[in-house]
Amino acid sequence: MTSTRPGALRASDVSLAYGRERIVHGASIALEPGSVTALVGPNGSGKSTLLRGLTALHRPTHGRVVFADGADAAGLGERELARRIALLAQSHPEPSGVSAREVVAYGRFAHRGRFRAGDPHGADVIDRAMAATGIAQLAEHPVSQLSGGQRQRVWLATCLAQQTGIVLLDEPTTYLDMRYQREILEIVRDLADDGVAVGIVLHDLEQAAEVADEVVLLVHGRIIATGSPAEVLTAERLSAAYEVPIDVEPLAEGLRIRPQRLRRRLTVSRAA
Repeated sequence: MTSTRPGALRASDVSLAYGRERIVHGASIALEPGSVTALVGPNGSGKSTLLRGLTALHRPTHGRVVFADGADAAGLGERELARRIALLAQSHPEPSGVSAREVVAYGRFAHRGRFRAGDPHGADVIDRAMAATGIAQLAEHPVSQLSGGQRQRVWLATCLAQQTGIVLLDEPTTYLDMRYQREILEIVRDLADDGVAVGIVLHDLEQAAEVADEVVLLVHGRIIATGSPAEVLTAERLSAAYEVPIDVEPLAEGLRIRPQRLRRRLTVSRAA
């Protein structure tokens, strides 16, 4: 799926809050065309909040999010943002009586005029998006009757159908078995190879090491390291971030990352 609009995004000293509680503190991050940037960190570290902040769906209390052409994300309307950036969130609406193809077609709304006119290539784009995510055979199935993994792939296809230069994915392998996790990561890599700037939140550190060009490690809402997977995902840094001893072993492709085996003292009761 080739993007129609290459682009990049930069967040500078961004802070994000829910009410009075600040979740992300002074984060600076750049998404570059042709590169996958993975956001990792413990639960509650602010990964998903920062990702949403990059879309202007969550307005920063401080700092700016700016596109490569200088446009401020906070100043753009919904349609213009949808032409520039696609987001696969963790949760989605559950449409009733709507087919998988109709949901994927939602991704074309920013390319259409009134009454769904002015999108002559839309049908082909939708077909390619569904084929890329392995759901072509589910086109006419009601989304409400699909499994969690199938629905996840429908929503990913919707993002691909937007044909944006920037794609943000919040834990896209959730609900998927090992086969489809692998296929989603391959799609992510293909997007970057086509020149798209990809930001992705991942819990699986080994997946992050394999797919990402750059890793951003967050702890308690602060970015504590940014760099290549080998630079960021070290045993010392991860053990401190996750507060458990972690071993990291370099592999030919990626890293093997495992918590150290827990040693338990067993008390054996013996009969007198």
